[in-house]
Order: sequence, then C-alpha cells, then structure tokens
Amino acid sequence: MAQLLWLALGLLLASSVAEAATANYTFTVQSMRINQLCNSTDIIAVNGQLPGPTIDVFEGDEVVVDVINSSPYNLTIHWHGIMQLRTPWADGPSMVTQCPIQPNSSYIYRFNVTGQEGTLWWHAHSSFLRATVYGAFIIRPRNGNAYPFPMPDQEVPIVLGEWWSQNVVDVENDAVMSGQRPIQSDAYTVNGLTGQLYQCANETFTAVVQPNTTVLLRVINAALNAHLFFKVAGHNFTVVAVDGCYTANYTTDTLVLAPGNSVDALIFTDATPGSYYMAVEPHDTLSPSTVATTDDDSTATAILLYNGTSATATPAMPTMPSNFDTTTANAFYFGLRGLPAEVPSPVDVSMTIELGLGQLPCDATQTSCAGKAFAAAMNGVSFRLPTQMSLLDAQFDGSPGVYTADFPDGVPPNGTAMAEGTKVRSLPYNSTVEIVLQNPLALPSENHPIHLHGFNFFVLAQGLGTFTPGNTSAYNLVDPVARNTIAVPTGGWVVIRFLANNPGMWFFHCHLDAHVPMGLGMVFAVENGTTPDSILPPPPDDLPMCRPGSKRRHVGRPPPPPPPEAKAQPPQSPEANGRHPSNKEGEDITRGGAVRSGQDKEQGRSIMYLLLLGLILGTIVPLAS
Repeated sequence: MAQLLWLALGLLLASSVAEAATANYTFTVQSMRINQLCNSTDIIAVNGQLPGPTIDVFEGDEVVVDVINSSPYNLTIHWHGIMQLRTPWADGPSMVTQCPIQPNSSYIYRFNVTGQEGTLWWHAHSSFLRATVYGAFIIRPRNGNAYPFPMPDQEVPIVLGEWWSQNVVDVENDAVMSGQRPIQSDAYTVNGLTGQLYQCANETFTAVVQPNTTVLLRVINAALNAHLFFKVAGHNFTVVAVDGCYTANYTTDTLVLAPGNSVDALIFTDATPGSYYMAVEPHDTLSPSTVATTDDDSTATAILLYNGTSATATPAMPTMPSNFDTTTANAFYFGLRGLPAEVPSPVDVSMTIELGLGQLPCDATQTSCAGKAFAAAMNGVSFRLPTQMSLLDAQFDGSPGVYTADFPDGVPPNGTAMAEGTKVRSLPYNSTVEIVLQNPLALPSENHPIHLHGFNFFVLAQGLGTFTPGNTSAYNLVDPVARNTIAVPTGGWVVIRFLANNPGMWFFHCHLDAHVPMGLGMVFAVENGTTPDSILPPPPDDLPMCRPGSKRRHVGRPPPPPPPEAKAQPPQSPEANGRHPSNKEGEDITRGGAVRSGQDKEQGRSIMYLLLLGLILGTIVPLAS
C-alpha cells in the first residue's frame, strides 16, 4: 500500500511538471509605412506593429518563434535576458551565435524559460534595426506560484523607444562610413507613439485605470542610444523587479533606465481622479556636457487616465529631472537591493575590464572618413565580429582562425595603443567569475550600459572614482541586486559576479548600439562540463548559414506584399496574442493562427486528479485502520 501511495504522489508531481506549455509565435519581418512627426516613414517591423507582438508565457514554458525575414536586410532576433540554458543557438546576436537570417529566408528559435520570471524583451540584434524591431517578453509565475509582492489589479506594458524620421540602417551606415557618431534621434516614444508635445503629434498611448487599485507597470527601455528618465505625475513607484529579477521594494518618484533595462514598478491609483502624463526624457551622460547632442525639450508622453475622467481633460505634467542629473540616476541605481540570495563563491576567475572611447585610423571601407574614426574598446581591444562563420559555430567545430582566446584579464599599461581583434575569454564550466568594470573619466566618456548574454549577474558594489583592488568590504553579499544589463557610471565602477554554468559563446557588450560597431564588446567562451547536460548541443538543422547559396530554410518564399499603411500601436494584450489571462498551463498555443482551447485538457487533468486523490484516500484509509 505504501508503494501505491508513493506512486500516486509521484504521478501528481509528474503531472505538474508536464504542464508546461509550448507557445508558438510567427514573426513576419517586413517594411511598413508609419506616419509620425509630420512625415511618412518606411520602417522594418514585426507583424505590422510598433512595438512588435508581446510574448506572454509562464515560467517553464517552451517558446517557439518562426521568424520570417521578408525585409531587404539580414537580421537576427535576440531574446534579451533569456538565459538560453542548453539552447545557445537561439540567443540571436549576429555572428556570435548565428549567421543572420537572410532576406526571403527564416529560422525557428526554440528555447525554454525555466527558472525565470518578470519583464524582459526581444529585439533585432543586427545593425540599427533594433530601433523598430522590438517588443515585450513577459514571463509569469506558473500556476500555483505567486509574485513576491501584492497581486496587482492591472498590468500595463510600457515600451520606451527612439524614433528617426529616416531609414535607421542608413543612419548607421552613414555613421560607420564617416567614422562619426550617428545623428540624434528625432523623438522618443511610449509604445510606439511620441505623445502630444511633439510637432504634428496627434496620437498618445493612454492607459485607463480604476481609482484605488494597484497597477503594475512593466517598463522597458528599447531605445538605441538613450538613457531615460520616466515619471508619472502625481504618483510614486514601488520598484519590485529589474531586468526580470525580483528586488526588495524600493520607493521612488523617478525610474531610470539605461538602454536594455526593464523595471517592474507598482503604482497605487489614490490620486485625485483625473488625467496624468507619463513622461519620458533623456538622461545625457556624455562628458564633457559641451559635446552632448540631446535636445532638452525632447519629451515623450503617454497618459494615465482615471476611469470616468474625460479624455479631453488636460493632463498634469510631472517635474522632470535635468537631462544631466547624474545624482538622481546614481541614487536610483545605487539604491536598489535584491532579495536575499546565495552569491557564488569562491571566485575562480577575477578580471578588471576598462571601458574606453577613442579613435583609430579610418579603414578602407570607410569611404567618407577623414583620417580618424571614433572607436571603443575593452582593455584596449576594439572588438571585431567574424565575417565567415559565427563564433559559436567555430567553438562547436573547433575551427581555427576565427577568434583568439587571449582577451586580457587586466587593464593594459598607460599609453598602450588601442588594437582591433576578435578576442574571447575562455571560462571553465561552473567557474565563478568576478569582474570589475571601470569607466574612467576620460574625454570623451559616458555611462555605458553593459549587457551580458546567457546569464544574470549579481551587482556586488558600485561607485564613483577608481575601484580600489581588494576593497571587498564594500561588497553586498547578502541581498545584491541581480541584472543582465548594468549602467557603469561615467567616471565610476561596478563589480559583478556570475556562475559560468552555460556552455557557449556569450556576448558581453555596451547596449548603446552606436558603440557596438565601434568595438565596445568582447565574448566569453564557456567550456563544456563533464555531464551530458553541461555539453554544448549541436546546432539545429535550420540554423542560417553565412554564405549565399548555403543551406537555408524556406528559400524562395513569395515576395512580401507592398508596405502597408499602418499606425504605431501599443504592446498587445494577452487576448490579442492568442492567450487569454485565464488560459491554463499545458496548452499548445499558436499565435497568428488557430488557438487550441485548453478546456478539454483541463477537464482531463481534473479527472486525473480525482482518480489519483481517490487512490491516495483508498490507500490511506486501510493504513489507518
């Protein structure tokens, strides 16, 4: 009888594990025409939306995204903050983990979201296409689990972006060819819309809320090159997560987001019922400020509208920080704490990486460059991507000549010239890695948001000035905040630590997109472990190839339709994406096609539970007698 009892309990546990769903999406990437700022502009977007579709899943789900490239450009998609355990081929950075998806081709990304919850996002990871190819990625606790904060009454995704009234690929190409910084964007956006304060602006994203309720704002900075301040007039925030990692409650009236950051923040709608602006302005970190290009009057707005208030009511405007208010920014970044955590130790690999901006001689491809070009480096190495095969391909195949494994662990001596290279740092599997990121106050310099693919890391300490080696007394080893993207302050430093338990090639780079082609990045090559689940898996059959004529999936798709006349639109609700919030786990859900109801599966699961419960009770009663 005891064996039957354990069998029944085991079946119950197994049924719970097996309830993870497979969420299927189709992303069609193509041109669309959008009217904004008195102009009609052709952009590249997903499914005719700006932002693109919201991926909305539960922890533990499998996500399958068929990306169909009907645009004229090579592209890849990166799932920002997804750790890609055992699925490094799905990470997305072009020429790091894959060759790009060529026009009229496609690639199916498959990965799981096990052990992760919160607000993340996805975006193009090839050229400046990220300016319009992006969307929210929401991972909810599995059924039976709860948030570590009060359940909100309402959720509102807020995706912040930048807008150019011209082709962003041309913007990048002009900058690269001239060796200069790209031109400033024309506006900032909230869920694809500029709001009411720009010229010709006649559309504004509006979130209607009920009085005296708790609203969870899922805020994402999808801007290419701009740090952003975000405020809501008349309301304070309680920050409960950053970068998809829960935090201790942190109260503030200003959110600060570097490019790549996400913030989950609760607001309580206890203000006088009315209309309130949600406002976005840039935080300019470039030093000296005399070379900054930010327009102080550039403010994007959305509206928080209390139900029952007239849509024509004049919104209240929050008092915004100065564009150069580093005090407010640092107070936000330095003030965050995580939940109590087990920080990996002892440290096996210790590195100091200095971030630097400078110049290199123009190369032959920079046809409009005059002598010197802007460049960037980590530890004096200006990173260059390979051109013939991806780094992950080279690691898996053992192909020589694609990269060198000699990225330096320390800062080069003063006076060392910046050098170009495709250098990686090999990390033994399961090693604990600690990195001091130093951002010296050189001229010019700016706050660099550094993003690590494949891992979250703990932020142990951060400050201004120069880090003192061995100063571990400043470390927070109890409740450090966890992140995937950290803003390293101008003239300051950050100490991070992570466990290298994910074999593959993982990009570590500045998330100011202008700095990536300049060379501000490097790659960690995490080696295989000794067990089957710690070894780099082979590439999927449909992985794109680099050279034209190589094997590619779905070559010869029919040509895309003419660019549609379309308007920017906010991230879709779960209902619009094919999954209603009431849908249960265990469903195979198809976005962009038929949705299979979970009712039959739920009824079958309930019957199974009753049968198992009867078996347990039938076993316990005889044992008790």
